[in-house]
Amino acid sequence: MLFPTLRTRFGRDIVAEFMPPARPSNKVAILTAGAPGYPGGKEALMHLLATRGYFVIVPRYRGTWESSGTFLEYPPSDDVIMIIDELPVGFRDVWSSAEYRIENPEVYLIGGSFGGAAAILASRDERVKKAATISAVTDWKDQEHTVEPLDMMSSFVPNAFGSMYGTQPDVWKKLAAGEFYNPTFEQDSIDGKKLLLIHAKDDRVVHLDPAVAFAAKTGAKLITLSYGGHMGVGNALEPRIWRCIEKHFKAK
Repeated sequence: MLFPTLRTRFGRDIVAEFMPPARPSNKVAILTAGAPGYPGGKEALMHLLATRGYFVIVPRYRGTWESSGTFLEYPPSDDVIMIIDELPVGFRDVWSSAEYRIENPEVYLIGGSFGGAAAILASRDERVKKAATISAVTDWKDQEHTVEPLDMMSSFVPNAFGSMYGTQPDVWKKLAAGEFYNPTFEQDSIDGKKLLLIHAKDDRVVHLDPAVAFAAKTGAKLITLSYGGHMGVGNALEPRIWRCIEKHFKAK
């Protein structure tokens, strides 16, 4: 029988939902969701991963939703590393105060869209065994040519999400410069053997072409779908996508 979805805090700022595995395990799956948008609502995927023996964690990036701090003061990939650092130290369910500790964690990442960049960049940590992304941003500079340019996000996010993103509207320009939180800028330090990129040809929000170039440069495996549009972490539940992710995670 699976545990319900629980809630914890990592460090001073990061709030996260989590679900223990159905059986004892040191495997951890961290889901890095897209933004803007609500990172919750991943219970079905969390249950699937928990039944496969993963301890599942869904963080809210610093400065978003329930988490404290300032959005994009630090790259969200740093939030992932902070969580990994604390797994063997221990963390508590905020309701029951039950403590959890994961010795020698074997970490797997699933990231979508905005959070795909977090999964890619955090995969450089040696504790991360594999990472899979869905419609991941691999080059923020290309976003200026999509249906969601970063200039538009500067006005859209405050109007649509209000205080759920604790920052100044022009923070998105930090991404547009292309040197902050950008996988392409960091590609020489990335081990593509850890990575699986899944991307649809008809994605108009995050174009396929940068992912193709990034995969060619890093040696990451790229699976292109004929259709699907812009997808997120939740699409990992689709059988055609889950089979690819599971195969990637199990491969030596």
